[in-house]
This record gives sequence, structure tokens and C-alpha cells, in this order.
Amino acid sequence: MFINKQIDINCDVGEGIDNEHLLMPYISSCNIACGAHAGDLQTIDKVIGLAKKHKVKIGAHPSFPDKENFGRKIMNISNSALQKSVETQIQLVIQRAALQKIKIHHIKPHGALYNLAAKDSKIATIVLNAIENVIKEVSLYAPYNSVIAKEAEKRNMKVKYEAFIDRSYNEDASLVSRTLPNAIIEDKEVAFQQLVKIFKEEKVSTVQGKEILLKATTFCVHGDHKEAVALLKYLYLKIKES
Repeated sequence: MFINKQIDINCDVGEGIDNEHLLMPYISSCNIACGAHAGDLQTIDKVIGLAKKHKVKIGAHPSFPDKENFGRKIMNISNSALQKSVETQIQLVIQRAALQKIKIHHIKPHGALYNLAAKDSKIATIVLNAIENVIKEVSLYAPYNSVIAKEAEKRNMKVKYEAFIDRSYNEDASLVSRTLPNAIIEDKEVAFQQLVKIFKEEKVSTVQGKEILLKATTFCVHGDHKEAVALLKYLYLKIKES
């Protein structure tokens, strides 16, 4: 756990990289793939066990049910089928966590579902209805000023604004597409400075060269980032020193 309890570092896990045992010492919350874009009972149970050992808060990471595209493409699916899928995914993590006597702390949609719910009120409503049908006391990890965050707050749901340390931003606060060469932040110090700027100044520098308002209390490093472990260790030590 971080000495500076104000800064929560979260990581997407259970997605087939099998590096969770290396990540857990350097994070304070994790988002567990629920079997729709990645993961299965074995990976879910393993990650929950590691999170319990390292006192890391656990969350469900539901997505479009699309393993073929790793949940990173918008899926043509009915509203009812999507809501049922999200409910089933969250229930699975709740049930597996209960077997290890842990309660889930948060929900964070994954990939295309996360990005779409941030700007589409219909999808945001589907996700929030699914959450409320399954669990009452839980936080939502969502982007600041997003459609889903605003709607969740109207419902008196706990919202933790999330920002990304390992990704670049556009002027509209969206993440730079992974298809572009500057989408991923590779330099560890650049990633740390992005965290500091968001945390202290509530601003982020965009790839277009401008600064925009961005608030966050939880900061994500993707578990499939090729230098995820090294980046998290670097951040952990820098935060501990600060």
C-alpha cells in the first residue's frame, strides 16, 4: 500500500498477461476482467487471492462480451443483452470474491464500453442499471465530467474520477487512439509527471499542446502495458519519496 493514501493507483488485471504477482506490491486497487473480454474462473480466483494477500482493493471490470477484439470495439448488441451481460459479469466477481471472504470495492467498465459510456447516455444508463441491480454499496471508476459519472452522481452512487498515467490525452479529454504512435506513454518520468500534474493542478497536457481540466483520485496503469511492472515500481518509489 502507498504511504500517500490520497493517491490510489489501479491496474487492469486478469487479462491473460499473468503478471499480477509482480503488479500487486505496487498498486492499491485492481480491476478484474470478468470473463467477457478476458479471464475465467481460474484467473479471477487467482487475482482475488493475490489482491487479498497484498491488501489491494478489488473491482469488477465488465466489458462488451467480445474476447475476439479484447472488448476494445463497440459491439452490435441489444440493450437488454448488454445489461444482462454486465450484470452477469459483476455477479461472477462478487461470487468468487465472497468465497475468499472479500467484498468488491468498485466497478470499472473496460475498453469500448468504458469509452462509450463516458459520452453516450443510453449506454451509461445500461451500465448503471446493471450495477444497481447487482450491488448497492460500490464505487464507480469513471472519467471526470463524463456522462456516466454525472448520471451516477445523480443516483447518489459513489464516483471516483479516474485518469490514465500511461496514456496520452486529446483536447476533448478522450484518450489518443491506440492506432496512433503517441497513444502510449513509454517514458516512466513522463508518466509520473502526468500523474503529478493531474493530482496537484487538476490539469493534463494534451498531444495538441494545450492544457485541459482533468480531476482524478484514482490513476490507472494498464496491466498489459509492456513495461507495466517497471512503471508501477517507479511510480511507487517516486510517490513514497514525495
